[in-house]
Amino acid sequence: MNCESCKKLSCVVRSENYPKNCPMATSREVFEEARKIYEKDSETRRMAAEASIVEAVGYMQWPRLRDTIEFARRMGYKKLGLAFCIGLQKEAETAARILREWGFEVVSVMCKTGSFLKTEIGVPEEYTMYSKTGYLIGTVTCNPVAQALYLNKHRTELNIIVGLCVGHDAVFTKHSEAPVTTLIAKDRVLSHNPAAALYTYYWNSYWMKEKV
Repeated sequence: MNCESCKKLSCVVRSENYPKNCPMATSREVFEEARKIYEKDSETRRMAAEASIVEAVGYMQWPRLRDTIEFARRMGYKKLGLAFCIGLQKEAETAARILREWGFEVVSVMCKTGSFLKTEIGVPEEYTMYSKTGYLIGTVTCNPVAQALYLNKHRTELNIIVGLCVGHDAVFTKHSEAPVTTLIAKDRVLSHNPAAALYTYYWNSYWMKEKV
C-alpha cells in the first residue's frame, strides 16, 4: 500500500481499524524501531517536539521563514548555515539579514563556491554551456559537497537550503553534519512554488506527460 491513496487515515486518529496492507500492519517493526529512536536519541526527540510546538503556536499565521526562526530559537541554535543558489542570491541576502536581525550568526555559501568544470564530474560536453531549451547555463558546476564541508568547518548548528538545484540539494544534505531544512525549493518555471504543478489542470494533464 502507498499512503497517498489511503482514505481511512487510521494513523491520524490512532485507530487499530487500518487496512490490512497499511504500513502499520505490514511493517510494525519499523514503527517500533522509530519509537525506540525517539526514546534513546534525546536530540531527535527534542527536534520533533519543538517542531510540533512551532506548528501549534504559529499555525496559519507564520510564513515558513518565521517557522524556521522559531524552530532554531527553541532549539537554542546560535549559528545557522545558508546554502544558496547563485540564482537566488537576493533572496539569500534578505533571509540572512532577517536571521541576523533575530540574533543569529549566519554563515552563507553560494553554490558555485569551489566550482570546477562540469565535464570533470562526468557531464557530457553537450549538456554544458547551453541548455537543450536554449538558455545559457555555463560550463562550471555547482559544488554542493564544498558547501556542506564549508558549513561543517564553521560548525553551523542548522543548515538552511535556499534554492539549490534538485539533486544538488540531496548531495548537500548527504554531506551536511548539521540538520538541514529547506526555506526555498527551486522551481525556475513556477516562481519557486513547485506545488503549483500539482494544482493546475493544464500542467497536470499535459506538461507533466511530455517526454524529453
